[in-house]
Parts: sequence; C-alpha cells; structure tokens
Amino acid sequence: MLEELDLKAKMEKDEWEQASKELKRKLGVLQQRMRELKIPMVIVFEGWGASGKGSLISRLITNLDPRGFSVYSVIAPTDDEKRYPWMRRFWSKLPAYGDIAIFDRSWYREVSVARDEEDLSKEELEKRYEEIQEFERQITDDGCILLKFFLHISQKEQKHRFQKLEDHKETAWRVTKTDWKHNRQYDKNLEYFEQMLERTDLPQAPWTLVSANDQRYAAWQVFTTVVRAMEMRIEGQGLEAPVMQGVRVSPDITPNPIKKLSQVDLDRSLDQETYEKELKFCQKRLFQLHNRLYQKKIPLILAYEGWDAAGKGGNIKRVTRALDPRGYEVIPICAPTPQEKNHQYLWRFWNALPKDGHIAIFDRTWYGRVMVERIEKFCTQAQWERAYDEINHFERQLFDWGAIILKFWIHIDQDEQLRRFEERQNTPEKQYKITDEDWRNREKWDAYEVTVDEMLMRTNTDWAPWIIVESNDKKYARIKAMKAIIEAVEKRLDL
Repeated sequence: MLEELDLKAKMEKDEWEQASKELKRKLGVLQQRMRELKIPMVIVFEGWGASGKGSLISRLITNLDPRGFSVYSVIAPTDDEKRYPWMRRFWSKLPAYGDIAIFDRSWYREVSVARDEEDLSKEELEKRYEEIQEFERQITDDGCILLKFFLHISQKEQKHRFQKLEDHKETAWRVTKTDWKHNRQYDKNLEYFEQMLERTDLPQAPWTLVSANDQRYAAWQVFTTVVRAMEMRIEGQGLEAPVMQGVRVSPDITPNPIKKLSQVDLDRSLDQETYEKELKFCQKRLFQLHNRLYQKKIPLILAYEGWDAAGKGGNIKRVTRALDPRGYEVIPICAPTPQEKNHQYLWRFWNALPKDGHIAIFDRTWYGRVMVERIEKFCTQAQWERAYDEINHFERQLFDWGAIILKFWIHIDQDEQLRRFEERQNTPEKQYKITDEDWRNREKWDAYEVTVDEMLMRTNTDWAPWIIVESNDKKYARIKAMKAIIEAVEKRLDL
C-alpha cells in the first residue's frame, strides 16, 4: 500500500492558497451543521515520526470552532491506565454527538510502536487487531464519521527532518534516541505499518494514505477528505443514515444453551437456621477471596438484572458486607444522563469499569439496551439487534483483559411480585421503592419475558455466563448468588 504512494507529489504555494481558501470556509460551516445534526466525528492521524502530524492538526483546527472539538496526543499508557482494559482510554475520549475528537496517534500505537516496546506475542497482537476492528465497527455503526490518515514520508526525508529539528535549540528536544532508532529500522517499521493498514482498512473505516513529503500537498489531501466526508454525511441528514445497520453475528461467538424463564423451578427455599449458617460461611469465604483477587490483580465484574422487586438490592447488600470497602464499587444504573445519551450506549459502562484487583457490582447493566430500550422503543430495532453482538464482544474483551464476569438474572413469578409491590405500598418506610413505572412495567410482563429469554439465549457465553437465581425465597437467592461467586473465583485462582 505505502510503497505505491507517490512521494514526489507537490503543491505550489499559490495553488495551495487558492484551493485552501474555499476548503477552510467550508470546514467552519460544515462543523456547525454537523453539530445541529448531532453527527460525531473522529479523526485519527498516524504516520512516521516527523511526518507532520502536529502541523496538520494545527492547520485543521484553526478553521474549527474550539467549543466543538478536542485534540488528544497519545503516548504510552500511564501506570493507572495500565490497570484497565487497554481500549478503555480511547472509549473514554469518544466525542459527544455533534463534536469532533482528533487523535495525534491513537489506538494504532498499540499494534505498531508497542510491538517492540512490549514484545507482543502473535496471540496478543491478533487480539488487539480484533478489538480495534470491533471498536471501529461499533462507533461507525452508531453513526460516527471515522477518518484515518496515515502520513507517509521516505526514510531520507525523515532523516532530513530529524536533523533540521536537532539543529535548533528550540526543537532539538523533539528528536529522541528512539526516533533515530526507528529511522535506522525504517524497513522493519514499514513492514509493521503495512500490516497494520491492511488489517484495519475496513469498508466503514478506510485508511487515507497521505503523501507527506510536501506539507502543502499533505494538507490539501487532509482538508479535501475531511470536507468531503462531512458533506456526504450531511447529505444523509443525520446520525445513522449512511451506516451499516441490522443484525451482526460473529462466527467466533457461540452462546451456550440456557433454560427459558418458564422452565425455572421457583419452589426453592432455605429455613432461617440454614440460611444464617450458610450466610456466615459465604461471607467469610468471600472476604478471603477478595484479598486474593487484589493480590493477583484480577478484576471481578458482577452484573445484576431481574424483575422489579426481585431482590437485587438485598442480594448485592449481602455480597458487599463481605468485601473490603476500599476494593469494590456498587454502580446503580438508571436512565442515562444527558451526557450519557450523547454517546454510544456502552460508553458509560467502559468508563465505570473497575481497576485490576477491584470489584464492580452493576445494579442493572448494559442489557438495558435489549430490554427496556427495546420494549419502550428508546432505540431503533437495528440498534437493539446489533447490541447482542456488541455486548458479547464487550464482555469478551473484559474476559481477555483478565476479568471474572458473572451475570445474575434474579427471578420471581408474577404472584410474588404482586405481593411485594403491595407490601411496599402498604409500608410507609418502603413506599419510596414502588413507583408508577413499576406498575406499568408489570403490565408488560409477557413482553419482558420474551425479551429476557432472547437476551439469555443470545448472550450466555463461556466467558460471561448467565446464572438464573430463583428468588421467590430471598434467602435461597442470596446464598445461591454468593456460592456462584465463590465457585467462579476459586476456579480462577485454581483453589
């Protein structure tokens, strides 16, 4: 790909000034229209050291409203960032709908420069490629314009620019020993870049190769590409008009069989004496295992879903009483905030992930996309159908990072729910727990049951299994959930 690029292409100064005048005017106008239509854009600049990425970004943003864009310079991850999944720091920087995020280097650093720095195995490199491809599919499916520029210069031109920078005190610091090493190993790095480009040149996120020996010609290529992409999307009039939609099922993900809710025997119970004995044992064991998870830096993610009044809160409370409060967080999930609505739906969950060695307990989860949002029509059919595959990949990435993931569906029958609703309504100190929305949701029980059965069937994987917890008897449910956690952690720790 790169070797076919014409590095002799040039643009004279007067030619650039004439062409750029209209391009610059259009950029400002199109940015405002993008904001009105809430179309997000991500622009990635990759390429050789000294290829002019910073200069090009400066030229580009001069023509944009600074309230509508952010620029991120990506370097090696910090010690804190290393404690999370490696893609988290890029998810967290995604722009709100209508805004622009510009990356001076990006997630591609992790499959190019980092190959030597981290001595990546073939398996780890392959996983990173797969995660990049999935990330780009998800954000473009969500309506984001993703532009990826690779700035290409010759080895001779790179050496010339390094020497020029070193000749001036003000810029000498910008050239490092690593830069010169990369110049000496130009052919090796060229091979890395070629592989990177070929593996990630996707229909919805293609690479634009920029001949950057001449800076004016490089600027013209970038400005023209950005303007054309904005114009094409605006002609589509909105967020998802021109993007791929519908069901997407990855062949490498095969969910495991699981019972339908109607097949679950809810006639399970524990007497008080047995419950108290089991509770004491489980909480003591959980405390011991929490310490070992911290020492081994293994994250644990517990996801709770279930019927209203099924007992999620009480279940979570019994688990947390066994944990060191410095090492866990309970994350209650309700309707998204305006900021969260302004991003791809998984964005808020990427931001809520625990550090390695810590525990995150989600009281309701990302499965709202295929339940509440689906039934209440808060998202399109294409969006919720896509979400099964997106969620499976999300959980797979967390597992590959090292997390233990357990998902609980807290299950009761309609009669038990009615009894608990009435008890809440008739008990003053519990009335805050019952709302009109709870009663409305109850009327849609049959629709929710069909939806939950499909959710369980399509997302019950080896790495993130669903555990249906019979909760007509809360005592039984609490012990079953804790024993499942203990068993999963002991298995990971090989105890």
